Amino acid sequence: MSDTTNETTGPNEKFLRERRFARQGALLFLYQADQQSDWGNFARNLAALRIQISELPDCPEGKAFDRAWAFTEKLSRGVCDSRDELDERIAECATNWRVERMSVIDRNIIRLTAYQLLHCPEVPPAAAINEAIELAKGYGHKDSSRFVNGVLDRLLRQHRESAPE
Repeated sequence: MSDTTNETTGPNEKFLRERRFARQGALLFLYQADQQSDWGNFARNLAALRIQISELPDCPEGKAFDRAWAFTEKLSRGVCDSRDELDERIAECATNWRVERMSVIDRNIIRLTAYQLLHCPEVPPAAAINEAIELAKGYGHKDSSRFVNGVLDRLLRQHRESAPE
């Protein structure tokens, strides 16, 4: 993927593609950390992820990669630093589901998006949730997108109700 825009790829589409790539990278990081119960080696694991994703065929190049990577790192670090808080908030919104009983993919898509909803005011909530649904469709089981959407919708409503006006 080139860092320049052309007639078929405008600047907004390029930005969205970079963000999607960044979220996929963050999800990969979170999935690996969760599967291996290795939340403590953040710097080493993130460095390994950078190499891993830079070799993917749809990896942005040049400045586009730098922008995508910065967002991947922000999301990964943010979720790791806020994981206990995020899990508490998710547990409040996941009716009849304990966070640790969710599939690893669903749990980390929800964590990733919950972090954006609660801590990234520059990210439009609808964009974060739509991307979560797409990640769930691509990586989860057949009902993941509905489950993820339901939990995140409740989380967003709860967050808006508790936010000062």
